[in-house]
Amino acid sequence: MSPGIEQKVSLCDAPDGAGAGLSIVVPAFNEAASLARLHGRFIEVAQHLSATRGLACEVVYVDDGSTDDTLKIARALPASVLDVQLVSLSRNFGKEAALMAGLDHARLGAVLFIDGDGQHPPSLIETLVGHWLDDGCDVVYTAKANRISESLPRRAAIRAFYALLNSDGNVKIPQDAGDFRLLSPRAAKALRQMPERNRFFKGLATWIGFKQKRIDYEPAQRIDGRSTWGLRALIGLSLNGLTAFSVAPLRIATVFGLLFALIALVYGGKILWETFVYGISVPGYPSVFVGVMVLGAVQLIMLGVLGEYVGKILYEIKGRPVYFVAAHDVKLRDENAQPKPDTRAAAE
Repeated sequence: MSPGIEQKVSLCDAPDGAGAGLSIVVPAFNEAASLARLHGRFIEVAQHLSATRGLACEVVYVDDGSTDDTLKIARALPASVLDVQLVSLSRNFGKEAALMAGLDHARLGAVLFIDGDGQHPPSLIETLVGHWLDDGCDVVYTAKANRISESLPRRAAIRAFYALLNSDGNVKIPQDAGDFRLLSPRAAKALRQMPERNRFFKGLATWIGFKQKRIDYEPAQRIDGRSTWGLRALIGLSLNGLTAFSVAPLRIATVFGLLFALIALVYGGKILWETFVYGISVPGYPSVFVGVMVLGAVQLIMLGVLGEYVGKILYEIKGRPVYFVAAHDVKLRDENAQPKPDTRAAAE
């Protein structure tokens, strides 16, 4: 494309309505204990959607390099009333890559994303589908109704994160929204055209626009296994989201620079005034030492912030694939149909 020419993407040819079908994408990492039970819930939902709305469904399990029996159990899941795809990644690329892999391999029109730990209630799928088909919503996302069970420091950190994330006013990412959401066919098509390799799914799903609807819900207690989202992983996700969707940290660096310049100007004026008017001697090494330490610490912090953005630029310039697929199995709901052979592929 020539420089200066605006790129326009038409999404009008994306199929819509119940005839487009629904792909349920499930990223899974060490979810062997909960996968069979969750699949049974999907079967119930698919049966009801087929009977009431004539909506064809498939489920796409993305094994993100699990070290337990997730892959083995997923391959044994039945395709009784809905097609079953299994996308096995070559290693653990992270949830964002797994979500993208599921989106890339979804064969039907609308795409619904749901976690494999059972905390996202499958019973809510019909509600999301209803807002898509009946109300014409393109993005139906869910959010935690409250965080009463979480600690006060965690809640404060989450509020601060979203305040900082949305401070530049470009796109307001809803607070407490999760990855459990439904995309209409044209919204799914739009998301597939996002070229970022450093991905922040909930931000991208908001950025594309269209008619969006929020549904509050109470997440279920985790029955099997334990969460792999520790403090380190959450901090990494937060940093990735901030650097992907906001320049607020850079603006904070500018504000700090102006603030310390003003403090230095005022303090310098105070020293000159006391020296020439009152004849007070200027304090020596302690003040110099404290000033140098403070300014040095601020400079190192701001260099770290700048380094985060430079690092993201480096990842984008490299242009490496977001994930590699080690195996791809498709099991059709028609019992007479033979599963497709395994394939090996890479997606950018």
